[in-house]
Amino acid sequence: MQLMSKPKGKIKLASKRALVRLAILGVILSIIVGKVWFVMIKMPGKSYAGELPPLTPQEQLFQEQLRVDVTQIGNSEHNYVFYDRLVETADFLSSELAAAGYEVNRQGYEVNKQLFENLEAELPGTDKADEIIVIGAHYDSVVGAPGANDNGTGAAAVLALARAFRQKPTSRTLRFVEFVNEEPPFFWTENMGSLVYAKGCRDSGDNIVAMFSLETMGYFSDAPGSQAYPFPLNLTYPLTGNFIAFVGNMASGKLLRNAIGSFRRHTQFPSEGAVLPNALPGVGWSDNWSFWQQGYPAIMVTDTAPFRYPYYHTAEDTPDRVDYARLALVVAGLERVIAELGS
Repeated sequence: MQLMSKPKGKIKLASKRALVRLAILGVILSIIVGKVWFVMIKMPGKSYAGELPPLTPQEQLFQEQLRVDVTQIGNSEHNYVFYDRLVETADFLSSELAAAGYEVNRQGYEVNKQLFENLEAELPGTDKADEIIVIGAHYDSVVGAPGANDNGTGAAAVLALARAFRQKPTSRTLRFVEFVNEEPPFFWTENMGSLVYAKGCRDSGDNIVAMFSLETMGYFSDAPGSQAYPFPLNLTYPLTGNFIAFVGNMASGKLLRNAIGSFRRHTQFPSEGAVLPNALPGVGWSDNWSFWQQGYPAIMVTDTAPFRYPYYHTAEDTPDRVDYARLALVVAGLERVIAELGS
């Protein structure tokens, strides 16, 4: 039997149609990739590159305060297992906030017959007092670690910022909050301290316009390859872990861009930012997650913790691992960001 072959003209026409479809598909994919890059990756301004500036007198003060406070907080394990040390840490933070001139609200709740406390110090705003900016960090350590960087650095940074703003209120109200029970077994549960706090804010109708979660902020490296990421971020971001990261979810994109844009305008320190889906590993691994659950805009400021810090959640997370000079530069930069957003 003789086989029938398609006319050459029809084959050429089908090939052209296939090429057109591929071209259209390519354009659509390019648009999607471009939109993702613009929405999630592109940030205002440029990350600082170059030699870090010498510390100003204020930054030198931050450096020494941070060294003392991180050493106090992160010299030994403090959590629900080492409960006495957890209480001691809460007392230390509360006394330091009080010494700075704040009235400290110790908000307690009970879990398994243990009392846990969030610590709140508020600086009322001048003419937009109903709009609240929360600057918070957890002060508990994970079981098995003293928690100097995770999260003594964040807790100490909240203290440093509270002291810095005490005599210079902003238009918006500032709340400095030290959260308990961020680490397992409380992480992402109803007993997570920041979730207890955020729920209370929502129940009270508090108008929180921004929340900064200060999380594991004190380790930096200039070595190539010192920075890792969950895929596909490793295809876009630098592989040297010398920057501070601003991380938010899609609903907090405006806050994140405003924050990192302000940081880059006013501070000579490398910075990276990303607006990412909640499900991506690391994005919701701190107290910012709790505020997202209550519909508040929140971002995390971090050295990226397990993606950079080799002593993450180990017994070697000790105060001597922290780079206090660079941490001071970051805290000074955050002070400028909060002052600008607060006004």
